[in-house]
Amino acid sequence: MSAQVPERYRNDFLREVEERVEEGRWVKMCMQCGVCAGSCPFGPHWEHSPQKIFMMIRAGKRAEVLGSDSMWMCTSCYNCIVRCPRKLPITHIMHGLANYAHRLGLAPKGQPTREFARLFWDNCIKQGRANELKLTLGLYFKDGLAAGIKTALAMKGIGLGMFKAKRINPMELFGGHRIKDVKGLHAIIAKAREIEDRRKGYTS
Repeated sequence: MSAQVPERYRNDFLREVEERVEEGRWVKMCMQCGVCAGSCPFGPHWEHSPQKIFMMIRAGKRAEVLGSDSMWMCTSCYNCIVRCPRKLPITHIMHGLANYAHRLGLAPKGQPTREFARLFWDNCIKQGRANELKLTLGLYFKDGLAAGIKTALAMKGIGLGMFKAKRINPMELFGGHRIKDVKGLHAIIAKAREIEDRRKGYTS
């Protein structure tokens, strides 16, 4: 008869990550070498480096991990995956953790990368493609009118250059380009969310 694992030694968070986070099953394979942290361009700026995040998951520190802004620091350069001795899909796990924390409502508020991701997603799904002008204005004015005007004035030189190079079209304020079947895209996204929620059982 197999021995029962004492309750205090069980790690429900590791099991949760394995079941509900993209590529989460690989977390327990990390050998804590630190190559990922040393390879990351943002390495010195992480609150918790990837291998530390993995260690915290294995230690059951759910609130500390899901409330951290560390996963949102990943820029998908893939240096960590290329250099990891065990070829762990670190980038995918970081994005998976960020998405999971966001879906649970536990991700930190006001984190710049998270705010950009949210604005970019909302921008794209409205018409099926990015509206660069509205996305830019959304970023400038996300902290209020005064902050938006200040940022716009500071960036006016770049904005004028992009306008002259026809990289910004003022008419995009009134619609811009869209795909043919926007309603179909929205239906696909809604169905994908329904399937993901049912499969992974998202609950806070």
